[in-house]
Amino acid sequence: MNLFFATGPRIMHEMGLALQIVEIAKASLPPELAGARIQRVNLKVGKMAAVVPESLRFCFAAITRNTPMEGAELFMQEVAVVARCGACGHEWTLDGPAFRCPACDSGDVRMLSGRELDIVSIEVEKD
Repeated sequence: MNLFFATGPRIMHEMGLALQIVEIAKASLPPELAGARIQRVNLKVGKMAAVVPESLRFCFAAITRNTPMEGAELFMQEVAVVARCGACGHEWTLDGPAFRCPACDSGDVRMLSGRELDIVSIEVEKD
């Protein structure tokens, strides 16, 4: 099996995410920090966000090479999958797929967290 072909679509997904993260990080710098070096981008990544951290870090490093962001760290905090039952209000953390409430067995289940990919903060080095 061709390894590149087997991993290609996954890398492409993370490459798009990395490009967006870099664009947002650069655009988020206030004018008074224009030219400051971004040292670290802190993310919250839901367990169901379909992100492979190693692939995202690889893509981030690749697209920031030979730019002012080269060497910046991409820190990811994993966010658990939490659901709430619409029938009884029970909330719980999921370890796997859940289609029914463990408290009342209702199928009215709503995911509260676990799909997000948020930039929480950006750390810069000021000259």
